[in-house]
Amino acid sequence: MIALLVLTALLSINAEDQGVYIDNQWDGGFAGHVLLHPAVALHGWTIHVKFDHPVDKLETWVAALTSTSSDKTEFVLTNKDYDKDVLSGGNLKIDFVARASGTTSLAGKVTIEGQSPQPTGTQQPNQPTGNPSLPPVSTNNSTGSPSHSVKLTPPPGVGGSKMKYDYGKAMGLSILFYDAQRSGKLPGNNPIPWRGDSAMGDNGDGHDLTGGWYDAGDHVKFNLPMAMSAHVLGWGLEKFKDAYEHAGKLNDMYDCLRTPLDYFLKCWIPSQQTYWVQVGDGGADHAFWGRAEDMHMGRPAYKIHPGAPGSDAAGNTVAALAIGAVVFKEKDAGYSAKLLEAAKSLYEFAKSNPGIYSNSVPQAKAFYGSSGFKDEMCEAAAELYKATKDQKYLTDAKSFYDPALAWGYSWDAKQPGCQLLLWELTQEAKYKTNMEEFIAAYAPGGSVPMTPCGLTYRDKWGSNRYAANAAFIAVIAVADGIGGDKFLNYAMSQINYILGDNNKHLSYEIGFGNNYPKKPHHRGAACKPGWCAPSWQDSPHILYGGLCGGPGPNDDYQDNRDDYVKNEVACDFNAGFQTACAGLYHFAINNQLPPSPPAKC
Repeated sequence: MIALLVLTALLSINAEDQGVYIDNQWDGGFAGHVLLHPAVALHGWTIHVKFDHPVDKLETWVAALTSTSSDKTEFVLTNKDYDKDVLSGGNLKIDFVARASGTTSLAGKVTIEGQSPQPTGTQQPNQPTGNPSLPPVSTNNSTGSPSHSVKLTPPPGVGGSKMKYDYGKAMGLSILFYDAQRSGKLPGNNPIPWRGDSAMGDNGDGHDLTGGWYDAGDHVKFNLPMAMSAHVLGWGLEKFKDAYEHAGKLNDMYDCLRTPLDYFLKCWIPSQQTYWVQVGDGGADHAFWGRAEDMHMGRPAYKIHPGAPGSDAAGNTVAALAIGAVVFKEKDAGYSAKLLEAAKSLYEFAKSNPGIYSNSVPQAKAFYGSSGFKDEMCEAAAELYKATKDQKYLTDAKSFYDPALAWGYSWDAKQPGCQLLLWELTQEAKYKTNMEEFIAAYAPGGSVPMTPCGLTYRDKWGSNRYAANAAFIAVIAVADGIGGDKFLNYAMSQINYILGDNNKHLSYEIGFGNNYPKKPHHRGAACKPGWCAPSWQDSPHILYGGLCGGPGPNDDYQDNRDDYVKNEVACDFNAGFQTACAGLYHFAINNQLPPSPPAKC
């Protein structure tokens, strides 16, 4: 007779005491997961999930649903190929979404076929015994958003999927790129030996504007792409904190985010209803090829205010500040509160003064001319709702929603982010459909072209950026219960292409592997004091983690410093890429990553 190991749990708002975790509840269902902790190694498994009330539908993307009882109280799940092996004392996290009408609290249990009961009795999966190297698992049982999910950090070798490329390393290298982009006074722990203090005189009408990130291979500070980058990176930290923990990069990531967030706090002056959106003139800056530390040209600053609005730049900054408040809440409550206060007041400014910032600041138009502001305002309101649970923000976010198929995600286009955040916050089916249609358009056979070797090719300028951004949307969607292996396979195909699955067998991320661009379009990396490398010579400094623009439509690429279309780097290039890597690493360490798709070249 088959013995059953019983893991009993109360599925309610206080589920953290029992071992089956509820990450979110809403009218008509709930999202959560079960954590399996077998006493002996499993090489294939079947589990029974039984509730004491009917559940209309149970959805999971890391297991196969093989049967449902006629009364809809018991569901049988079996392993997929890639997660069949679980070590003794290891953990396997099985996420699910349940649809149940008229039930606010359910009792249930999970049984694993083929396991004898442990001598100590029922094993509580949130505090496994017999493996002191496993950290305790924390939960957040907010009734707002399934984005507040459990982040499990298994030790190396426990519950991990095989990766073709080390996504954790790629993620960590990307943080170094942002370190190299720092402006102003550098911290004592600066890891970039060839960088020093720079632009220490940046100001707007005498107001200190030092700090932040330089935009790309130049030294202008553009707040619209900087805020987009900070928001995407913060969103990734919220969703995939365990990836940074497991890679030993969590503190580095917090430091990374503080740079733009501290800068935004300087740029927003509530008492004057003024937000500074740019420092440096693009023309004068681009005429200077040299180190940031050697700049001597004037660096004018440009602002928005009620008479010259910019809801896009302001709204994107609100999203960055609000997600910053979320991710810093446990790390530094005082700082989190400061970020949230600034986000709220800047949001009111942006909402009360609608407009496009590059119309108010024409000096930005040739570089980051904006096409609209509703998508940024949607992300802003959604992140504020996530941080506050104030219903007015969710109402606003819905009012800014555009149901059309999104062109892409970028510094100018946030529509997919708006749609995905609204899915997180509401679980309404139309937002899920938006995500499925968006990834289908970018995946093979979709409406967006692909290079022969498999990179989704949305636009020539920074082609890697658009593919990586689609991958970032895909991995967050999977974490939110959409797409499963299909989306993960797509995300892997794009990140793997960038890291080496291409016709050049080249990593477009500098410093990853042995074959990567040596001549990126980046002034700091190309120059030493009093000298800059000629165009044919490798840069004297390695710009670790920088993501070069990418190939042409036929996978064509040359490592040419003068080609700023294919070989420049930029903060917004790296943001989606880093978050996609964090997401793939998260699924790998949690044994939920399917096998890598085959390379096309």
